[in-house]
Amino acid sequence: MTRKISAERGRIQITGFDPEQVEQREPLSDWTEDSGGETESRWQRGWHRFKRNRTALIGLTVVALLSLLAIFSRPISVMGVPIQPFSLAPYDPTEILYLQDPTVGVYDPPSMQNLMGTDGSGRDLFSRILYGGRYSISIGFVVVAITAAFGTIYGAISGYYGGWIDEIMMRFVDTIFAFPFLVMALIIVAMLGGGYWQLVLAFSLVGWASYARLIRGEVLKIKENEYVMAAKALGARDKSVIFRHIVPNAMPPLLVVASLNIGTVVIGVAALGFLGLGMPPGTAEWGTMLDQTRETLIQGPDGAIPWWATVFPGLAIFMFVMAMNMIGDGINDALDAQETGAGQQGGGA
Repeated sequence: MTRKISAERGRIQITGFDPEQVEQREPLSDWTEDSGGETESRWQRGWHRFKRNRTALIGLTVVALLSLLAIFSRPISVMGVPIQPFSLAPYDPTEILYLQDPTVGVYDPPSMQNLMGTDGSGRDLFSRILYGGRYSISIGFVVVAITAAFGTIYGAISGYYGGWIDEIMMRFVDTIFAFPFLVMALIIVAMLGGGYWQLVLAFSLVGWASYARLIRGEVLKIKENEYVMAAKALGARDKSVIFRHIVPNAMPPLLVVASLNIGTVVIGVAALGFLGLGMPPGTAEWGTMLDQTRETLIQGPDGAIPWWATVFPGLAIFMFVMAMNMIGDGINDALDAQETGAGQQGGGA
């Protein structure tokens, strides 16, 4: 590649330079390395590492299985149109079985007819746990999606512009952190009342601050890298610099925190349900199911302890949260900059 001075003053003409290669190359913020003659991005390397992590794959399998069981537990209709006609649950989760079958009673132990027994109202626990996953699991994913999206935008703007903008925005975040997470959610739910969207709103209003602080710290480091300065020098707008070159490099730690926070939200929802502040009484939500049977933790109605009424809902919460933690650890190992060697690339975080 050579250069020569053109007749026009101040113009440098470069020859031997193929502009098509610039258009076809990976974005500045996409870290790549040559592996066996092929260019592999950081995300591709991370996915390959994740697939080799057996613990993470077990967690992913458990989460996928519980989610599918919840989706296909009962038919789903939208405006009277069935979009999911299958029903894996043998009974309706609200059906009182002894009204239909006199052989079924209250707190019946697990049997071939009722795989996990019945609860204090004579309802099938297996059907209720399958269906209850729709509440617990979906709230976890919805809350994390909302909080991560808003927190990412908030933190990226704060860290990128800095100065008095960053100062004001971070003081607001500090105010939210001054109150315990679960206590704030409890207060909001107590004010708004129990319900699905009330729980989503309560956990979203206080959950975004951790993402904002995390992304802000990552942006403060990344915005000083050469490729960000090059993007600014080429005339890229702030929006493009933030969301095309900076935010993608700040995503790995956010993905780890988000995967772990899904389990945290599920535990929080179950805790509020156990306190009677979650879903309305009688709802097949895992924490609410525990609240309805907590009097049996000491003694059952006939002197025996119906362990199945609390063990199975608690086991469902444990399995899902543990699986999400396994996934989070797998994501952390797969995207770790030092292990993947991404930190030695031009766009390392």
